[in-house]
Parts: sequence; structure tokens; C-alpha cells
Amino acid sequence: MFIGHYAPALIVAAHPRAQRLGSLFLAAQLVDVAFFGFVLAGVERMRAVPGTTAMNAMDLYHMPYTHSLIGSGCFALAWAAVTYLVRRDALAAALGGVVVVSHWFLDLLVHPPDLTLAGGAARYGFALWNYPAIEMPLELAMTSGAFGYYLLRTVPRSSRAWIAPALLFAALLLVQAINWTTPQPAEIIDPVPASESLTALAAFAVLTALAAWTGRSRLPRVGPRVRTL
Repeated sequence: MFIGHYAPALIVAAHPRAQRLGSLFLAAQLVDVAFFGFVLAGVERMRAVPGTTAMNAMDLYHMPYTHSLIGSGCFALAWAAVTYLVRRDALAAALGGVVVVSHWFLDLLVHPPDLTLAGGAARYGFALWNYPAIEMPLELAMTSGAFGYYLLRTVPRSSRAWIAPALLFAALLLVQAINWTTPQPAEIIDPVPASESLTALAAFAVLTALAAWTGRSRLPRVGPRVRTL
């Protein structure tokens, strides 16, 4: 799951009291932003093992802090707390927290059993990455449907406001295509080079920037909306 993680952000961003789309894009991938940062710091670990799943070789064998349900929940609570301090809006804080924790549940669909509840030995994952004919259309449908919902529930602020969402959608499709078509390595790579984490973080940054532009270019279809984050 990559761009599918942004589906909850797009849906929530259509709510009049929600945070801006750029902030919610960051919330949607906050767990992975922390994970790749932890990988760079040596706190959590991943390696590339050919055949880990049919769709990618990522063996995420040690990520108790970011990809446990408790850990993801803590990130969600932290996001909600900061949002509340800035916005003084409990609903906006709760919606942002839901977007953060949705990451774990979406990963549960596609990951092999490498997710935990609290960093323990029991691991969970339905492994849809082993079934590309199911996972690929599912991810595209989720993201496209959520994007369409966001556009229907918001209105452009100017005649040129179509540019930002068009570029955002194109970028989402591009990064997902790169993710799907990158060949698996011929042998085990342990540890993965830092460039892997840096590339992922750069992709998150570009998509978040485009989402922020899109969020500024559109207004809610119904109800007042004052956003600062």
C-alpha cells in the first residue's frame, strides 16, 4: 500500500472543519515518515529479500515502534494533540488522528505478517501484495474514488484551480507506477542503502507539497471553513 494510504486524507479533507489537504497527506504517511527516519537512525530495520512478496522484496523485520497498532495509535494521539493545541477544535484533532492510525489498518491488508499489536512476537498481515490482480485495482480504486469524492465536495477558488489537483493525481499515479515496476533485487540486501529511505521521504515530501497546493486551491462546497494547519 502506497498511494492508497492517501484515500482517508482525501475523504477527511472534504469535511468543513478538517485540516488542510497538505497536512492530512503528511498525517496519512506519518507512520512511514517516522519508519524511514528510524531506519536511517538504526532504530528500526528493513532489508530486501527477493520473493518476500510477489509485488516487492521489502522485509520489514523490525519495526515495533511505528508499525505496531499501539505505536501507530501513539503517533495518532500525538498528531491529534498538536492539532488541538493549534486549532482548539476537537473534531479536527480527532479526524487527523483517524487519518494517522488508518495507516496501520491499510497496511494490514497488503503486508505479509510483519505487523504487531504492541511490538511482540505475534505478527499480522493479509498479504495482498502476493495477489497483484487484487491489490493493484483495489489501491487504484480506493485512491481514485477518494480523489473524486474530494473534488465533488469542494469547489475551485479560480478558473485555474484545476492545475493543482491534476498535477497531484498525475504524481500519485507516477510514484505508484514506479513502486510497482521497480524490479526485485537478485540477492538479499541487508541493510538496504540509505538512498532507499531518502527516496521514500522525498516522494512523501513532493506529494505533500502538491497536496498543500491543491488544498489551497479549493473551498468546501458546504459550510464555513477556517484552516490554519
